[in-house]
Amino acid sequence: MKKRRSRLRDSSPREAWGGPARSAGEGVAGCYEAAVRLLASRAHSARELRLKLLRRGHPSDEINAALERLREGGYLDDAAYARALIGRRSGGRGARAIASELAAKGVDREVARTALAELSTEDELQAAQALAERLCRAGPLDTERIGARLLRRGFSVEVARAALRGLRL
Repeated sequence: MKKRRSRLRDSSPREAWGGPARSAGEGVAGCYEAAVRLLASRAHSARELRLKLLRRGHPSDEINAALERLREGGYLDDAAYARALIGRRSGGRGARAIASELAAKGVDREVARTALAELSTEDELQAAQALAERLCRAGPLDTERIGARLLRRGFSVEVARAALRGLRL
């Protein structure tokens, strides 16, 4: 009986997961194209994009060149990414949770701090009040539990207290 060889042993990692094998001649242009395809689906931070390209088998020097080209073209901007993420998340999360998510995505702390400075306390308070009111409508909860939920969502203690003060129970 003939011994079967595993597909994983006979192929590159990219072929194993169903993608085409990366050819040696692909170079920076192929890495750039892969990065553009990733950015076409959604915005990425530079670190996120670097990790995804590394997982796809691109060498670091090609990734660095491709990321630099994307920055020069205005397609990769961590500050714009941070502002967009804050815009999407500020309706249901506080500044602390958003800052934590930005850090997890690899956005520099200074860039994140600058972008979060644009989020006003009034906007954060309105989001906290709206969330608190939704929690009240969902079922009977006391203010202590609602406050704890607001804190877990990343709202500061001051914002959570102010939201609870404005709550009609």
